[in-house]
Amino acid sequence: MVNAGARLDRLPITAFHRKLLYLIGLGGLFDSFDIYLGGSVLAALVEEGWSDVNMNAWFISATFGGMTLGAWLAGVLGDRYGRKFTYQTNLLIFGLASLAAVFAPSMSWLIFFRFVMGLGLGAELVAATGMLSEFIPPNHRGRWYALMSCLINFGMFLQTVLSQYLIPNYSWRSMFLVAAVGALALWFARKNMPESPRWLEQQGRFEEAEAILTKIETQVQSQTGAPLPDPVVLTRQAQSPASLASLFKPGILSRTIVASIICIVVNTTAFSFVTWLPTFFVKEGLSVASSLEFLTFMSFGGPIGAIVGYLLADKLGRRLGILYSVPCALVFALIYPFTRDPILTPLVGFLFLTSLYAFFAFGFYGYLGELFPTAFRLRGIGFAHTVGRAATMATPFIVAVLYTHYEIYGVIGLVAISLVSVFIAVLFWGLETRNRTLEQLEEHVDIMPNNQADSGLVSRTSP
Repeated sequence: MVNAGARLDRLPITAFHRKLLYLIGLGGLFDSFDIYLGGSVLAALVEEGWSDVNMNAWFISATFGGMTLGAWLAGVLGDRYGRKFTYQTNLLIFGLASLAAVFAPSMSWLIFFRFVMGLGLGAELVAATGMLSEFIPPNHRGRWYALMSCLINFGMFLQTVLSQYLIPNYSWRSMFLVAAVGALALWFARKNMPESPRWLEQQGRFEEAEAILTKIETQVQSQTGAPLPDPVVLTRQAQSPASLASLFKPGILSRTIVASIICIVVNTTAFSFVTWLPTFFVKEGLSVASSLEFLTFMSFGGPIGAIVGYLLADKLGRRLGILYSVPCALVFALIYPFTRDPILTPLVGFLFLTSLYAFFAFGFYGYLGELFPTAFRLRGIGFAHTVGRAATMATPFIVAVLYTHYEIYGVIGLVAISLVSVFIAVLFWGLETRNRTLEQLEEHVDIMPNNQADSGLVSRTSP
């Protein structure tokens, strides 16, 4: 037995962890950049006559279609072939597809390339969430999830700033070029990232896990200049092979439901509503440049919300963080349609996005990685993401219908219903994960073979 979890959890935070965070977080940043560039690009395509509202809906739906399949494949392949295989493959896919989109000859081809991009985009967050959770000690996990969230959310701000300069001067194609170059450059930078020792140990690949752990421990000890504390020794029975059925066993089903609802709400409120904001602004008479200025100010809410998560995630815990941030987002969402002042409107939008992205930091980027056992962690995260993407593939068309018949009031009504549903789910079924190791969170969960008792974990301090 390698005892990977306890050995990783007793490590002090050093440059090793920071480098890991940057490489994982930057992948999420380009993922976010690529997702949100759809809003700026689609507004420009409408203004140029290259597209219309219906074609835009197909573009967004194709994005979610690819992301749905990509999330599922990331879960299955990540548990079968490893975290490293998954996070490198998905980055290569959406990098190459973004490069192909630069040369798209028609809107139909652009929609096709967007579907392929979606395969990589859907996988990135699944791999990132699972990977970070398996390396960061429990007393730091909440803050580090929030830091990853801050890096990822910066992608929205980055694309709105760049789009104001690049689209008017170099057309919408330049946005896909930025995404392609960034993703492919990061693919090379991440080639030396380690595989998860927790996953290797669970797979019975003890020599590989031991080699990686020894290298990490040596590196951390050289950076701190002090001996490492003794790890807690964990003894567990063998886990059953991961399968889809594992997500519906006693003790896991409620977690699967909560994770899935979180993903549905995230997709509905952010990756659909926020993506449509520039189009809404243009339809209400603003120029593309003015709409992007509004969105740029509002997009500051992304990193600010992540900072709120950083300050509170380990103090409140992920569950309470969700239960505080979601009502705040709901209040500002309900106020937003009734503001018409050119200063008040973006300010309320900023406060709404700040609250919303604080919820993302607590729930979407952190909570999901803690809910599932190592044996099927990526499968659980991938399933939740798949449900979220699948449920919102129709959202662009629903948003188009709601906006056509009820204007912004109808769209905000959809957002409000989504926020209320996630609040109820977390209130009644949510599990608090603050300061608990991943192995402790596996206790009393039916992950053992059917002919063995579910005895959980036995721990002792090594002599």
